Amino acid sequence: MFEESMSGHVRDQIGDWVLRAGIALAFLLFGCDKFPSGPGAQWVRFFDQVGVGQWFRYFTGIVEVAGAALVLFPTTTRIGIAILTATMAVASVVHIFVIRQPANAIITGVLCLGLMAFWWRMRKS
Repeated sequence: MFEESMSGHVRDQIGDWVLRAGIALAFLLFGCDKFPSGPGAQWVRFFDQVGVGQWFRYFTGIVEVAGAALVLFPTTTRIGIAILTATMAVASVVHIFVIRQPANAIITGVLCLGLMAFWWRMRKS
């Protein structure tokens, strides 16, 4: 009986680590993708449409990279998830109300909901 409960706990820890590593890797890539400044770069054009300046592109990239780093450490995972969830919520709002392309908000919305579900799962454990 003791072995069964321990194996479930270890499995939960491994699953938690795999999810956190996947989230961190994804947002590390998303954040780093925002830094290249070529005139034809996708994010340069996108943030031009947003209209608040390219500083916001760098800020968003830094926030995503920092959130990814925070997710990796168990003591700061919740803070990282909260930062990334807020970032995806704002991205959804920007797609819907600023860019006026609500279909593009589906991806950021799904990411936001997934991060919220992960936070909720962590909260219960």
